[in-house]
Amino acid sequence: MRLMELWQEAGLPDGVLNVITTGREQAEILLRHPAVKGISFVGSTNVGQHIYATAAANGKRVQALCEAKNHALVLRDCKLERTARGIINAFCGCAGERCMALPVIVVENVIADELTLLLVKFASDMKLGPAYEKSTDLGPVVNAGHLKFVTDWIRTGVDEGACLILDGRNPKVPGYEGGFYIGPTIFDHVTEDMSIGREEIFGPVLCIKRVDGFEEGLAVMNSSRFANGSVIYTQSGYYAREFAKRTDGGMVGINVGIPVPVGIFGFTGHKNSFFGDLHVMGKDGFSFYTETKCVTSTWFPENETEFKKVDTWDGTMACLPDAEKK
Repeated sequence: MRLMELWQEAGLPDGVLNVITTGREQAEILLRHPAVKGISFVGSTNVGQHIYATAAANGKRVQALCEAKNHALVLRDCKLERTARGIINAFCGCAGERCMALPVIVVENVIADELTLLLVKFASDMKLGPAYEKSTDLGPVVNAGHLKFVTDWIRTGVDEGACLILDGRNPKVPGYEGGFYIGPTIFDHVTEDMSIGREEIFGPVLCIKRVDGFEEGLAVMNSSRFANGSVIYTQSGYYAREFAKRTDGGMVGINVGIPVPVGIFGFTGHKNSFFGDLHVMGKDGFSFYTETKCVTSTWFPENETEFKKVDTWDGTMACLPDAEKK
């Protein structure tokens, strides 16, 4: 609502941009109403699928940006300390509440123990506090309900047998005891049969999966039903090129933990992370809000009495007036 006030203060005419606060029943009307030409949505995969199916069935364009479970493949030749710091930022930034967060890393076994020690060390040094304080490294999650949602997932991970090597539950934040805080949380030895490694948690929780090499790691990543972003940490140009070509992720990072493009490039999720034909941002973003026309025309001279036969491109004959020949 405040953004709308700022637009008005900036001089945007009334009616150009509107905010409608609704429940589900009213949103369903928008999905079907003939005055609505396009729907752009961000939210859960189940809701996104419903919006895509309903709006498309009513002849509307749809961009439905949905859940993610982004993975990073960490190879033995990576710059280990820089990689660890990048992973910390990627899974803890915004308290993990962003669709391009990095909640899973797939690590080669030969470096997994060393990397894990670094991650625990760096994560343990993070200062929790209000996001508006410059000294804060990790702010709170959005509300009490989401705090419970994330802590319930941590309990699920423990119940499933994952190794909880850093527990961020019930942190002490002096002066903000009533805040919705959860510290960095790290699970090791997460396997493919554990839901904590497959489903979106949307909090500062990292899952570590161990593999023997590049091919196994890529297969683990591509087995996910989501494909928003994917990352590789390596110093190998060969593996970087192979990864960029073969990963299912739509936004690919090479030694970049959060591969979110600037606005001139598309935000290109795939699989169950996106439903629609035109992505947001970039050329797709412009095309989504554009109706194209293809106009075919011809013109006739006032005097059509004189014609000349000419060869056309396909070898047939056509009669053209002298005026057109000239």
